[in-house]
Amino acid sequence: MTETEISTIGEFGLIDRLTKDFPLRQSSTKRGIGDDCAVIDHGAEQTLVTTDLLLEGIHFDLTYVPLKHLGYKAVVVNLSDIYAMGGTPRQITVSLGISKRFTIEHIEQLYSGIYLACEQYGVDLVGGDTSASVTGLLISITAIGTAPADQIIYRSGARDTDLILVSGDLGAAYMGLQLLERERKVAGEVNDKEFQPDFAGREYLLERQLKPEARRDVIEELRKLGVKPTAMMDISDGLSSELLHICKASGVGCRVYEDRIPIDYQTAIMAEELNMNLVTAAMNGGEDYELLFTVPLSDHERVKNMTTAHIIGHITKPDLGAAMITRDETEIALRAQGWNAFE
Repeated sequence: MTETEISTIGEFGLIDRLTKDFPLRQSSTKRGIGDDCAVIDHGAEQTLVTTDLLLEGIHFDLTYVPLKHLGYKAVVVNLSDIYAMGGTPRQITVSLGISKRFTIEHIEQLYSGIYLACEQYGVDLVGGDTSASVTGLLISITAIGTAPADQIIYRSGARDTDLILVSGDLGAAYMGLQLLERERKVAGEVNDKEFQPDFAGREYLLERQLKPEARRDVIEELRKLGVKPTAMMDISDGLSSELLHICKASGVGCRVYEDRIPIDYQTAIMAEELNMNLVTAAMNGGEDYELLFTVPLSDHERVKNMTTAHIIGHITKPDLGAAMITRDETEIALRAQGWNAFE
């Protein structure tokens, strides 16, 4: 593949080249890329806005993260926040900091993942910015969504006796990261250009780390069931951390049960292989991008057979604190041990 220095076409030439094939999918997008501002008409609905900043060396390692996967994931983690508010994502903006080691073709690979995510979730790319960087690759994506005012779900609505549910399974993304880091370390030790990492039978773990999905299907199932959660957020920093966020915002306590935490078989096998505590990985690993939410006890019959989520506990009075009940019925206080950007 012939590679081209970005300086040969400049910032605006790069923007034109990367975005010329992005169609507008939302009727609310009145003006996208090409003017001083995007113009979005949301009528009577409330607008939801969220932003994530991803830094090379902090949030991703390009020795094992393909640029296409990185572009896809960078979009999805923002859309997940919109769904966690009960909203519908509509548009995104993308801003990049690019160092000299990246060519046009590299950035096109990144944008191919961004395009795929936009196509998958029906959102429009409506703007952004690019700049030179001396610290590698920086990606900042802002997602814009909408929701009727009475359908927005905050973290602060959980009440005593509410049920606690979580979608999907937990810990797989963390185990995928451990697997990638292990193979990267081995590759460095053997110093062999022909080295092939051993990922056989671990494809699910890699997918959860490299190409997560936002749980739109959970929101759709809840709407079909006629259930509106009292509180909700996505699991980016680990289940323990997110539970504590909801408890603090809602002024409540909680009890979750170890034997109800959903864990995939591949996650369990990988934890055993690495001699890691499985429950700790599931509770604190992060980057699962599953949805954690609470519903009134009166909705138990509606949610008990959900295909996308599982009941894992219940909300309590605040003086009882936040704890997990182990398999031997021991109570362990929850601690926020997930991702900390400044550690």
